Amino acid sequence: MMEQGMIYEICGWVASIGMILGYLPQAIETIRTRNTDGIALPAFLMMGVGGLAFMLQGLLHEPEVLWSLVLTNLVTTTCSCIVFGIKIYNDYFKKK
Repeated sequence: MMEQGMIYEICGWVASIGMILGYLPQAIETIRTRNTDGIALPAFLMMGVGGLAFMLQGLLHEPEVLWSLVLTNLVTTTCSCIVFGIKIYNDYFKKK
């Protein structure tokens, strides 16, 4: 039988992979097309803030860093920031 720590670690990595694979297609499509018409600005702002907080939580975790949490939120926060930037550009600069 697997020990609890191993199950915990597997769950973390499965969640990490699922979150990244679920998030990347939207981010890639937005970056590729620059179409942000259906994107809510507050949503991507809050996802970026939440991802940054989760990344810090993973880095500050004792007694060891939770790398699955850090990796997932590094990727999703970076994508959120890029999409947020494109959305700001489209909404406030491009249409003027």
